[in-house]
Amino acid sequence: MRGGGTGHVSVAGLACCRPGEYSRLIYRLHGYRGRKGETKAFTWTGYRDLLTAAHRQLPGGNIVLIWDNLPVHLRKELRAFTSAQPWLRVFQLPSYAPDLNPLEGIWAVLKGGVLANLAAAGFARLLQAIRHGLKKIQYRPGLIEGCLAGTGLSLKPA
Repeated sequence: MRGGGTGHVSVAGLACCRPGEYSRLIYRLHGYRGRKGETKAFTWTGYRDLLTAAHRQLPGGNIVLIWDNLPVHLRKELRAFTSAQPWLRVFQLPSYAPDLNPLEGIWAVLKGGVLANLAAAGFARLLQAIRHGLKKIQYRPGLIEGCLAGTGLSLKPA
């Protein structure tokens, strides 16, 4: 998502569900303004930190991660991290399967809602609008559950 002609914002998120509890959205933003030394997008350490935060926020259980094939998700460092975590099990989606990724539905809601007619005055305003939109989604577990159910994948424990 671009803002004010300079930089862009990347969003990484996890749609989380647990039987008997409200579904949750856990996310992180990464802003890039084109400054020297800045990374353009999330690095493998950003995803590692997101997974670690999710594990802390979802105590007492294992995490089953269904991941797309974003190149950074396939990095050997991130694969080494995920395989070393006893609380984490990773499944890779097929090469191009956005219909199986619940986050695609959440991004569509974000872009079609808060960001649809936004003319951000600057980068800070764009970040604020994205945070506000994601916060609104976080407080609507039914919407998150709809995006999870929309994949057609079974969410019941085996």
